[in-house]
Amino acid sequence: MRILLISHAFNSLTQRLYVELTAMGHELALEFDINDSVTVEAVELFRPDLILAPYLRRAIPEAVWRRYPCLVVHPGPAGDRGPSALDRAILRGEAAWGVTVLQAEAEMDAGPVWAAETFAMRPAAKSSLYRNEVTEAAVRAARTAIERLPDYLAGRWRPQRPLLQPLLPLLAQAERAIDWQHDDTATVLGKIRAADGFPGVSDELFGQPCQLYDAREFAAGGRPGELLGRAGQGLVRATVDGAVRIGHCKRRDGLAIKLPATQAFPEAAALPALAADDGAIRYWEVGAIGILEFDFYNGAMATADCQALLAAYRAAQARPTRVIVLAGGADFFSNGLDLNRIEAAASPADESMRNIEAMDDLCHAIIETGSHLTVAALRGNAGAGGAFLALAADRVWARDGVILNPHYKNMGNLYGSEYWTYLLPRRVGADQAQAIMRRRLPMGAAEARALGFVDAQFGGTGVEFIDRVLQEAAGLAAAPDFAARLALKCARRAADEAARPLADYRAEELGHMRRNFYGFDPSYHVARHHFVHKTPHSWTPRHLAAHRELGWRVPETA
Repeated sequence: MRILLISHAFNSLTQRLYVELTAMGHELALEFDINDSVTVEAVELFRPDLILAPYLRRAIPEAVWRRYPCLVVHPGPAGDRGPSALDRAILRGEAAWGVTVLQAEAEMDAGPVWAAETFAMRPAAKSSLYRNEVTEAAVRAARTAIERLPDYLAGRWRPQRPLLQPLLPLLAQAERAIDWQHDDTATVLGKIRAADGFPGVSDELFGQPCQLYDAREFAAGGRPGELLGRAGQGLVRATVDGAVRIGHCKRRDGLAIKLPATQAFPEAAALPALAADDGAIRYWEVGAIGILEFDFYNGAMATADCQALLAAYRAAQARPTRVIVLAGGADFFSNGLDLNRIEAAASPADESMRNIEAMDDLCHAIIETGSHLTVAALRGNAGAGGAFLALAADRVWARDGVILNPHYKNMGNLYGSEYWTYLLPRRVGADQAQAIMRRRLPMGAAEARALGFVDAQFGGTGVEFIDRVLQEAAGLAAAPDFAARLALKCARRAADEAARPLADYRAEELGHMRRNFYGFDPSYHVARHHFVHKTPHSWTPRHLAAHRELGWRVPETA
C-alpha cells in the first residue's frame, strides 16, 4: 500500500520505520510537518492508503484525519497522554513503559488504540531509550497496526478506546530544575537524562545560564553544588551524596551550541583535573581478541577524539592478540565529523579540514593493519564518515536494527573522504557504489548485507549482538588457517597499493573536500549551520517527498 509518513523530522525512529516498511513492499513518501496547508497538499498529491505519524509536535489537521486513516506513534502506554511522555517516565523512575499506535482524532492522544507494546526501562538518557527500546517497540506496534488495516476497512476489526489518563502539558523547565542543595545523585541524573538530548536542563555555570546534557555518576564528593574539577572534557559537580560528571553544555549567550562542557566554559581550565579522559574510549581483551570501544556523544568524532582513538588503536595493535574488534558505542558506531565543534571553531573551514585529516589518519591505520584481522561491530547506527570508517576493517558485522546513512550529500553536497572511493567499490562494485552515494536515503542492516556493505547481521539487542560478536571473533582467532588468512589479506593490500596507492585516493578525496570547505559554493557551511542550530524545516527534500517530483502522478490503479 501507499503510506505517507508525516513527521517533524527524519529522526532515528522515522528512518527505521521508513526502512522497515519499504522492505515490506510498501510505497513510502515523507512530508515534514511544516503547517496544515503543506500537509493537506501532500495528502492530495500522494493519496495514501494510510498516514503514519512517528514523530509529531502538532496535531494532524482535521481535514486529513477525517478522510484518511491516520495513526500516531505515541511514546507511552495505552491511555497515556501528553508531549513529554518519556521524559516524565524517566523522572518518575518507571520500571516499565510502552509505545502506542493510536488513531488521530480531535482530542490529543485520545483516539482508539490500534496496537501497543511494552518494554523494560533502564537507567539511561532519554535519547538512548528512544533510539533503542522505544524504536523497537514502535516498529513492532506499527507492523501490527498496518496488518490490521485491511480488516478495519472491511469492518471485521475495530480499535478499542483505552482508559484515558489526564492530558499532561509539555514538561516545563521549572519541573526539570535541579536543586543542588537537596537533590541526590540519582535525582540529578534522572533530571538530566530525562532532558537529553532535548531540551536539556536549564542551569547556571560560572555565573552564566546554560543547558546541561550528558551526565553520569562520578566518584567524588564535596559541598552540594560545588564544581569539583574536570574529568576530560566534562565538569564534575557535587550532589548531596556524591557527584555527577556533566559532559556537554549549551550556553545561552554567544554561539548557543551544544559543546563539551570545558569547551563551552573556558573558565573550567582553572579547575583541577580529576580524570585524564572522558572514559569514551575503552579497551579490553577476551583471549586472543582485543575489543576497542569508542562511545562518543551522539557518535560525533572531533579532531582530538580521532587522534585519541588512533593512539588507542596503535596500542591495541601492539598487544599479542589476533583479532581487533572496533565496537563503537551502544547507540552509535560513529557519525563522522563533529559538526558542533566545527561550527564553534574560529575558522570552521580550517577545523573541518583538521577533522577530516584526523579521520583519514585513523582509517589509514586500520586499512594498513597487517598484524591482526579487524572487525567493525556496529551495534549502533552509523552515518557519513562513520559508516565508511567501518569499511576500513576486514569484516563488518551489524546488529539487526542498525540504520546506516552511507552518504555525505545531505550535508550540503559534501564529497566525503575516509577512503570511501577505495573501500566502497571493492565491496559493492563501482556502479552500486555510485548508486549508494547518490541515493541519500537510510539503509537497514538487511539491505546492507544484501549489497555487501556489511558481511553479516545478527542480534536483536545490543547485548545479544556483542555476545555473538565475541563468539564469531573467537572463531576467527582460533581458525587453523588464521596465518594463511592474514597472509592473504596482506598480499591483497600490497596488490591494491601497487595498483593505486592509498595516498592517491586520499589526495583526490581531499581535493574535493577543500572545495567544499574553502570554495565559492557555501552549501556545506549553510547545511552545517542549520543542522547544528536545529533550524526548523521549511520544505521536505525531494528524495523523501516523491509526490513532489515534477510529473509525479498517482498510479491509475489507485
